[in-house]
Amino acid sequence: MRPMCAVVALAGGLALSPGFAAMPQEPAEKTRIALDVVRVDILVTVTDKRGRFITNLTRDDFEVMEDARPQRILGFAAPTDLPLRIAVLLDASSSIRDRFRFIQEAAIEFITTVVRPGLDKVMVVSFDSSVERVSALDDDLGRFANAIRGLHPGRGTSLYDAIRFACRDGLEADKPRHEMRRVLVVLSDGEDTQSRATRDQALEAAQKASVVIHAVSTNTARIDTPGDKVLKYFAQETGGVAFFPFRIEDLAKSFETLATEMRRQYSIYYRPEPLLADGQYHAIKLRVKGRKDVVIRARKGYYAPKP
Repeated sequence: MRPMCAVVALAGGLALSPGFAAMPQEPAEKTRIALDVVRVDILVTVTDKRGRFITNLTRDDFEVMEDARPQRILGFAAPTDLPLRIAVLLDASSSIRDRFRFIQEAAIEFITTVVRPGLDKVMVVSFDSSVERVSALDDDLGRFANAIRGLHPGRGTSLYDAIRFACRDGLEADKPRHEMRRVLVVLSDGEDTQSRATRDQALEAAQKASVVIHAVSTNTARIDTPGDKVLKYFAQETGGVAFFPFRIEDLAKSFETLATEMRRQYSIYYRPEPLLADGQYHAIKLRVKGRKDVVIRARKGYYAPKP
């Protein structure tokens, strides 16, 4: 979501929440205060039923609905070349100890493939019973590789805490939000055992930071586990995709597919009408006009600023 400026005339003073900014205006009988209002940014992936990317759509092909009300698209790019801000979350719990070295090398290969030095930035967060920022947002690929290879498996799993931390203290802190794509890539079996935050609190942090969550499961069991369902949930709610390689040897292929997806996304933004600065969650629905043969991945909603 990006701030846009609107001027509102008020009879008296106003206590502003952190999402609003006051600017001095010329003296008048009524105090004039400029308030930030919401701009909603959406990253959109469109494929056919066989998973092949569709990249020739235009602004007029899309329809955006918020809380069942049609919205006017103000900005559009296809496919977007906006800079990437990526947080890679590495599960370092004991449950993946036997696969950890392979996961480390796959993550390094993914970062090396996706990141464009001088344009994109990556941060690495590891989590077991606690959460650790291994490296801050940067584009030094050698530093990332050394940091990731220096990790060792621990105990416990604090997945929800890690997602919340990466969104609130990493990706969201890097401004201005509208000039970049924020992506979180989780490598985990999805089994949280020690987080203080709940699953929905972690999701809320991602939605407020306009973060798309992609997940690559490290579960090698050929059954749908509770952890797999958690990873699917985060991906579906934020417009991402979850991969389930089953064989650890297929992990690199999942990363390759993910890297391709990041280069095939549309970028859309709109200003909500009517604007409701109520601090509540508002549902978004996208469709491609006249096309029932496509699959759309996009965030399902956003949190408006508080009044």
